[in-house]
Amino acid sequence: MANIAAVTDAEFETQVLKSDKPVLVDFWAEWCGPCRQVQPILDELATAHGDKITFLKMNVDENPVTPSSYRVTGIPTLNVYQGGEVVKSIVGARPKAALLNELADYIA
Repeated sequence: MANIAAVTDAEFETQVLKSDKPVLVDFWAEWCGPCRQVQPILDELATAHGDKITFLKMNVDENPVTPSSYRVTGIPTLNVYQGGEVVKSIVGARPKAALLNELADYIA
């Protein structure tokens, strides 16, 4: 989880909702196996496409307010925010090719 910074409930509005470029937030938890599976893929995508889309992660156990307000009920959930709104939501682990396809509008 080296490449992706963490965001907290307190920082969410300034770092995500008010960002001038799209932001992908990975809602995850330490105990979540699929979250650990998707993490290296997200690290690769952040390294390759971090200039076009910001990658952040939020631990749902440590920050319950934001996931609850966006009705995040399953993890990993990857939400893409643009202009203060959720423009894409990906629930569950996906292989790299599927994530690239899902995020094509934001990383092209």
